[in-house]
Amino acid sequence: MQQSAVPELARTDTRPIHWVATATAVAGVIALTSLVQPGPATAAQPTTATEARPAPAPTATTPPGTTGVAFPLDCGPVKAVVARKTSGDLDGDGRPETVAAVHCDAAMGTPPDALYVLTRDLADGRPRVVATLVQPADRLTVTDLDLSARSVTATLLGYSTDDVPSCCPDVRKPAAWHWNGHAFLRSTPGDTRGV
Repeated sequence: MQQSAVPELARTDTRPIHWVATATAVAGVIALTSLVQPGPATAAQPTTATEARPAPAPTATTPPGTTGVAFPLDCGPVKAVVARKTSGDLDGDGRPETVAAVHCDAAMGTPPDALYVLTRDLADGRPRVVATLVQPADRLTVTDLDLSARSVTATLLGYSTDDVPSCCPDVRKPAAWHWNGHAFLRSTPGDTRGV
């Protein structure tokens, strides 16, 4: 009798006990995988190019912004609104300042403006108010705000008497402020006119 080079294969007949053993093994694997879970995913979601880069830090040549500034303006339950702003170097130090006309967000009438000068804090770079050019108590609305030749210019709308309704200012006067090295000096470049 000649022997084959390949050993005889095991019997391939299945019996019910084989099926029970297979089912038990599969159930054990499923039970084990339900107990062993992977850790939470740590991959970041894809972002756009602008979200991926952090915002650049403000530099000495970046004008101070008005967002988040605590203006010295009492608005009660409403917020302060920046109506106008302009930027430039007012004191000649090479660092720009921002001038902002700010008023309370009133639902009716024409709320009076305050006019503030902001600069960047040298220690932390955050914007801060360094001067008040127009007080809200003056009952003025600031228009035509500009900064040139190291001077702030604006048109101020006001009232000839306390009887004039706040919706309708009847006096228009130009104003200018110039830094003299110690303070902002106000001048009136032209005649006061009625509106």
